[in-house]
Amino acid sequence: MSSEDAQWRSLRTTAWGDTEDPTGAADHEGMNKWAELVARNPDHSRWYIERFRTMAREGVDLSGEARLIDAMLPRGSRVLDAGCGPGRVGGYLHRAGHQVVGVDIDPVLIQAAEEDHPGPRWLVGDLVELDLPAQGITDGFDAIVCAGNVMTFLAPNTHRRVLERMRTHLRDGGRIVIGFGAGRGYTFQEFLADVEAAGLVPDVLLSTWDLRPFKEDSDFLVAILSPAT
Repeated sequence: MSSEDAQWRSLRTTAWGDTEDPTGAADHEGMNKWAELVARNPDHSRWYIERFRTMAREGVDLSGEARLIDAMLPRGSRVLDAGCGPGRVGGYLHRAGHQVVGVDIDPVLIQAAEEDHPGPRWLVGDLVELDLPAQGITDGFDAIVCAGNVMTFLAPNTHRRVLERMRTHLRDGGRIVIGFGAGRGYTFQEFLADVEAAGLVPDVLLSTWDLRPFKEDSDFLVAILSPAT
């Protein structure tokens, strides 16, 4: 067994408890799509990490999502980077002076986040079973950011559950910001229905992370959500 295979298997005991299936496939009617990609191509995570490292070296702007979150918050706010990948969003927010926790299902990406962006607390875990108090993180968050098309990589029929788990981790007045593209197997209409069912309401709908308005023909959605009152 390779070290990366061992890391995936270790998710059974290092995420949210002792579970037989690290992807949630048995309980949630399908496999997390990122886990499927890695299962088909064990080098996918490494390719993804190096892709963003190369873009960073070339000076590509990779911080648009993080700048929006930073603009929404007073300095020193608590931020959860949900589906953090190799840590580019949470790393920026930490350097901007926020208290950051990042969670991702892929231990290889979490290792890269620890290497490239020291400071935040990076955790391996499935967003479907998100339970940070069980990890000793009892304070809620002023903002939860879920960028990088994470919502479209979730296992089928788990989107509503993930939104519910995010909502329970908010502080009073906290907000969730989610961005993903069209044509990825999860429509904007389905998402908005899940938002309502999860006890959330859209404050603002945008088509880009730089505040372009959302229109009927937009091919990307950035939704700023609050708990329903």
